[in-house]
Amino acid sequence: MAAVPIVEIDRVSFGYEAARPVLHGVSMRMPRGKVIGIMGQSGCGKTTLLRIIGGALRPASGAVRVLGVDMEGLGSHELYALRRKMGMLFQFGALFTDMTVYDNVAFPLREHTALPADLVHDLVLLKLEAVGLRGAARLLPSELSGGMARRVALARAIALDPQLIMYDEPFTALDPISLGVVARLIRRLNDSLGATSIVVTHDVAETLPFVDYVYFMADGRVLAEGPPAEVVRAPVPFVAQFVQGRLDGPVPFHFPAPGYRADLGLETAS
Repeated sequence: MAAVPIVEIDRVSFGYEAARPVLHGVSMRMPRGKVIGIMGQSGCGKTTLLRIIGGALRPASGAVRVLGVDMEGLGSHELYALRRKMGMLFQFGALFTDMTVYDNVAFPLREHTALPADLVHDLVLLKLEAVGLRGAARLLPSELSGGMARRVALARAIALDPQLIMYDEPFTALDPISLGVVARLIRRLNDSLGATSIVVTHDVAETLPFVDYVYFMADGRVLAEGPPAEVVRAPVPFVAQFVQGRLDGPVPFHFPAPGYRADLGLETAS
């Protein structure tokens, strides 16, 4: 991790409410050209972290630098310009349902550039070809399978050739074939664009083989980090439980409760 970081997160804490903290002193460094995995159970703060990197949320404390820009105090115009260098694939894709595949991918090009229509046309077809869906350009999202829709969303995310691409649970609800296709596309597109990718996911088996570095989070904290082959062997009980899918461990199977006999009324006060 010695390369110059595209994203620097330094001791960031955040909570949606004062009494409900989500992130606790999180620090991460994400260098150019790498695919970074952020893994952990639901509610551990992974998506919140993506929203902070994208500027949708401001941390309560700590510092965030993205593409060399300090996010603190960034005005709306500066943030808008910075986001042009980012791509985002939302969970479930979030395609515009009343637009064709072509118009979905063309949307960021039309919104953020003044390119002529013929050049937009060529770029859209180029991005769709990259995800194997040039032939589906005139279809509506309702005419696509879940895996195809996710690939269209990926084509839209890379429409502006972003330097930073963020993926929020990109494998949710995909069949094994589609999941494998999307995973390979994330790796291939990152390498061809020379971008940095951040992949937030629960899918251990498919993700660990293609990421360069992984952070494991629990309860808003980073518990382990490193190259996948090393970090999965680290003596961290949570990582072992998460990777192996164990029923019990640091994350207990049973929610805290009083004694079972007391709940059933089998014990009385003496």
